[in-house]
Amino acid sequence: MALCRSLAGLLVLVLLLGGCSRPPAGEPAAAGVEADLDAADEPAEDIPPATAPHAAGALATTDLAAGLPAPLGADAQALRDGWGRPLQGGPDATDAEACHYLFTDTDRAESFGQAFMFEGGRFVRMDVDDPALAAPGGGRVGMDAAAVAALYPGRVEEQLHKYVEGARTLRVTGDGEAVLVFATDAAGVVRSWRVGLPPQVDYVEGCG
Repeated sequence: MALCRSLAGLLVLVLLLGGCSRPPAGEPAAAGVEADLDAADEPAEDIPPATAPHAAGALATTDLAAGLPAPLGADAQALRDGWGRPLQGGPDATDAEACHYLFTDTDRAESFGQAFMFEGGRFVRMDVDDPALAAPGGGRVGMDAAAVAALYPGRVEEQLHKYVEGARTLRVTGDGEAVLVFATDAAGVVRSWRVGLPPQVDYVEGCG
């Protein structure tokens, strides 16, 4: 009997020691195991900022001259080549350096659609009053001033129109020399926009 009690006691002791070999469910692992788990959760390499979520938007630049058929400052032939379709108009025969426009469509009854300004023999500005054409950044004819401000946060300077009472010009600056200008009516609705180089982009009368 004494021998049986001793064996029974030894068996209980072995079971208890075996139960202490790993932590119960729900309790933290040993420090070494926790470090291994943390290391497994870390990426093998650092994630560069440009590929992190939302980084693309944060790093994006605003090039207001993007999408033009020729770079601002180009000559008329470069613009014609870039446009690839007939253009109407040209410089005054007596002064080729004077301000003038090339028009994409002269058959419109009440609007010009799209036109390219030249001064000093250089392409300096594009004017648009066609609602189907979006400005760099997404602004369009028909938007209100609040929508324009939302599209270009912190970049819009609002000014009173020089001639139309209650109307505004919304001047947008970007990362380069080009400037984008929206012209509204008295109700605050955009009626035209233009993009180009100062000072020509700020000519209210066009080549007037």
